[in-house]
Amino acid sequence: MANKERTDKIALWLSDHMSERHLSLLLAFIIGFLASVAAIILHFLISQIQQLLTNGFYEKSYNWLYLVFPIVGIFITSLFVRYIVKDNISHGITRVLYAISTKRSRLKSHNCWSSVLASAITIGFGGSVGAEAPIVLTGSAIGSNLGQKFKLDNKTLMLLVGCGAAAAIAGIFKAPIAGLVFTLEVLMVDLTMASLMPILISCVTATCFTYIFLGNSSLFTFALDRVWNIQTLPADILLGVACAVISLYFIRMMSITESTYARLSDKPYAKLALGGITLSLLIFLFPSLYGEGYNSINILLNGKSIDDWQSVMNNSMFYGSESMLLIYIALVILTKVFATSATNGGGGVGGTFAPSLFIGAYGGFLFARLWNTWHLGVPVSESNFTMLGMAGVIAGVMHAPLTGIFLIAEITGGYDLFMPLIIVSIVSVMITGIFEPHSIYATRLARQGRLVTHHTDSAVLTLMNLNSVVEHEYTAVTPDMPLGMLVKSISRSDTSFIPVTDAGGTLLGEVDITKIRHIMFRTELYQRFTVGQVMTPPPAVLSANDPMHDVMQAFETTGAAYLPITDIEKHLIGYIARARLYDSYRKMVADMSSE
Repeated sequence: MANKERTDKIALWLSDHMSERHLSLLLAFIIGFLASVAAIILHFLISQIQQLLTNGFYEKSYNWLYLVFPIVGIFITSLFVRYIVKDNISHGITRVLYAISTKRSRLKSHNCWSSVLASAITIGFGGSVGAEAPIVLTGSAIGSNLGQKFKLDNKTLMLLVGCGAAAAIAGIFKAPIAGLVFTLEVLMVDLTMASLMPILISCVTATCFTYIFLGNSSLFTFALDRVWNIQTLPADILLGVACAVISLYFIRMMSITESTYARLSDKPYAKLALGGITLSLLIFLFPSLYGEGYNSINILLNGKSIDDWQSVMNNSMFYGSESMLLIYIALVILTKVFATSATNGGGGVGGTFAPSLFIGAYGGFLFARLWNTWHLGVPVSESNFTMLGMAGVIAGVMHAPLTGIFLIAEITGGYDLFMPLIIVSIVSVMITGIFEPHSIYATRLARQGRLVTHHTDSAVLTLMNLNSVVEHEYTAVTPDMPLGMLVKSISRSDTSFIPVTDAGGTLLGEVDITKIRHIMFRTELYQRFTVGQVMTPPPAVLSANDPMHDVMQAFETTGAAYLPITDIEKHLIGYIARARLYDSYRKMVADMSSE
């Protein structure tokens, strides 16, 4: 309690003695530092758990414990999330994207630490996902909660969330430019001079502190063994096409498998069984799928011969089979998406950032080996194409070519291959965009009807809150009520209709006052007619879960002034007035257009 009061006093003093701009720059520095610390803690926990579990594994044969560890990891994670966190923390980047794009940018305080612990357990025990999305959510939550502590406006709060996301990417990869462009391309933070400085400060701060804590080591090591030559241009273009195919496969198959697990949302143990067993079997067959898979990426980046490359098959039943290398790699590419979705679908926590890098590296290597084996043109470098494949798939999956280019250039030091990086990334994202209009993160929001786009009309319909326009005050009658009592109810109503419900509140119909004027003033008929005889079906019935676009469409189609809204059991919730709905819509359009 004392610490909270002290923190509040510091926040109040800084707010009183600093301008909002200088305060945002200071907070950007703090966010960069805290995001780098979170990234270091997460990777330390993952490495310690993996070393504890897999140290001493016999590399020349399969290991039965691969059938156990992933299930245990997912089970522990699901218990942690359900009973300690008590909130859904999966798909971190998708959550940050929605928070930023809705201009609310408020993330819960537990997101500052919960994703770190949950993903450390998941990945340490073999979950085939990445640590980047949890760290992005953590960094963004740090920015959001700091901004809320200082009571900053929504615009500044959105900027601090972007700073946290950028710092997370910059810190985890030691790639400040990649952190900046990731925030601009993927999270859609608008770039202005006011936003550029805080984001750069957070990126550089996170990168510097990561160097201070970890030294010059990086996630990937790469030594250029062949400079780019214009003669390899056909191979570069075709690799971009191959990366687009892999990206489309990854996005589409991820969508299908996630939908399968979503249908089991009310059966947690069935999800755990399906996800855990699927993941364990895949890792048992293909140990490269264990965890993030960065070790095997480094093997492909730095290998010089078949003897080096085939070490990716260590700990598997494929060990030592030189002729099976390309088949093994192709199977890993195909099954990675199932391992990733099984991890998250079963109850684990992790992202798709690392899996995209992983299948990109494997895809680039496979393309180069086939190109050279089949003598399709000028020989190409397998290590170079492994790196180019990473950029191409990141660009395609995220619809973010600059992120793919700068991330791979920075984390591998491969600036000498800038030209092919650009070619592969651009080709990949152009082809992917033809078949998939959204990135993998935006696709999830689009399925839920929560995708906010740069088109004002669509964005407004997504952001409008249905509850804010529902009128809960109404006078309901029952179908067996006599006409005389109905007239009394009409005299107390302010609307031209009366809803008809049963004793349980289920909507049965409505009485349109304009249609019963010919009998409502004839007292001799008051006991001859009942409500059930004069009621009519409503023009349309809305559901509480209907997207706002469908609500607007219902008013356009029916021309009604009021429409009822019910819950999933058809119980009447209230009515939506066409005039109030359109007033709210016009106000939001005006507000967004003025920003």
